[in-house]
Amino acid sequence: MATMKKDKLLLLSCCAPCSIGVIHDLYTQGVDFTVLFYNPNIRPESEYIRRRDENKRICDELGVPFMELAYDNDSWIQATRGFENEPERGKRCDICFLLRLRGAARFARENGFTRFSSVLGISRYKDFEQVCRAGQQAAEEENIPYDLTNWRKNGGEQRANDLARKHHLYRQNYCGCHPRSQE
Repeated sequence: MATMKKDKLLLLSCCAPCSIGVIHDLYTQGVDFTVLFYNPNIRPESEYIRRRDENKRICDELGVPFMELAYDNDSWIQATRGFENEPERGKRCDICFLLRLRGAARFARENGFTRFSSVLGISRYKDFEQVCRAGQQAAEEENIPYDLTNWRKNGGEQRANDLARKHHLYRQNYCGCHPRSQE
């Protein structure tokens, strides 16, 4: 008789302020999950480190496992070349989401997770459906389910904002990528 694999979620996080509500909710619900920080889009590297460290701080406070994939901004630049002037929610976001979600899907499959998800669509500034399309494509490519939970629903974004203030989280003023003309 085959044994069922225990459900284990990998949660791709973009930053602590967006993720804290979801992390808190999953922790409170007793979900077996790990937070993955994979954001090669964030520039400069000092900003990447600051966001990573804030994310890790929240995970450490709750005792939630935290993993990081290597920072590789050069591959993000190469992948998005020619789309530097795309608006928010444009084609550059399609490429960026897919790049990051492919990395998360691969990591999830290779490390015994049963599914993966992300908080990339929790902000009202992001297109949730755009994130889901990228997540589903990555899931199909890596043969691991993508959890389509809309973490924004039922006040998710507001809960994240409230918890971010309560925990005095660093709050950045841009997504991470910005036109090369601003470098």
